Amino acid sequence: MAELIKIVKGQLTENEPMARHSSYGVGGPATAFIIPKNVNDLSNILRFAHSHKIKTFFVGSGSNILVSDTGIDGLVISPVKAFTHLSFKEGNIEAESGVMLGRLVRESINRDLTGFEGLGGVPGTLGGALMMNAGAFGHEISNYLVSITLMSMDGNLHILQKEEIDFSYRYSSIDKEAFIVSALFSLKNCDAQSIQEKRKLASDKRKSSQPLKYRSAGSVFKNPNSTTAAGYLIDQAGLKGLRQGDAEISKKHANFFINHGKATAKDISTLIQIARKNVKEKFNIMLELEIKTFGFNERELMPNG
Repeated sequence: MAELIKIVKGQLTENEPMARHSSYGVGGPATAFIIPKNVNDLSNILRFAHSHKIKTFFVGSGSNILVSDTGIDGLVISPVKAFTHLSFKEGNIEAESGVMLGRLVRESINRDLTGFEGLGGVPGTLGGALMMNAGAFGHEISNYLVSITLMSMDGNLHILQKEEIDFSYRYSSIDKEAFIVSALFSLKNCDAQSIQEKRKLASDKRKSSQPLKYRSAGSVFKNPNSTTAAGYLIDQAGLKGLRQGDAEISKKHANFFINHGKATAKDISTLIQIARKNVKEKFNIMLELEIKTFGFNERELMPNG
């Protein structure tokens, strides 16, 4: 750790509670939480971690993660507050991975560029959105992607064209052991009124269907297919409103698990187990997680774990 501290030019905090970096507000400490100063700093950090075989994890704003109460044994590296450059040239957009998705949507709309308005209100950073191919109401972040710039654990940069990446529902083939540095998008101009109408429609749908007043990580599970929603299955299994400690399966949207204030990661993981068990028994469907989990072994998140 002493060697690492000398290397890092940005921010490094030892034993940093991940509850401070998760929209759930839960999670134990990471061995070290790092916000690199720039690309060169990131390169040196990754090379050091790689050469010393230190486990390394990449986290954005923490809007779709669940960290165990015991925390993360390793380095957590985040682009938030550092990799935040965003520029527009006609319909082309260059954005670094720490740019908040809401800012990207807002500034695109302000320039009468269409494509991102359906993502308004989706939390998180661009990097996390690309990694999971975030989407809402028929729009996915990958729809308008041209290329991404990655840094591998050897500290070298690589550019991938969209055609080199597989995208599907809440999935991308982007290397999970690579750090997304930036991305290039191409959007088309559209009349301002049409864009605002699309934005308002998406916003109204979100407000009417999601428990936005409470801490959550968005949808916990992926929809099993295009015609079956995970929230519907959980609802039909009779689990809306079920509580475990201070965690609850939302009465408003059964695929949102909310923290009423003092929930633990164990409370939330228990609800995950219960939801999976009941949906499996009733529909013979094993729900797949949409949120990313850290510090758990697989059985802690499965029925009868």
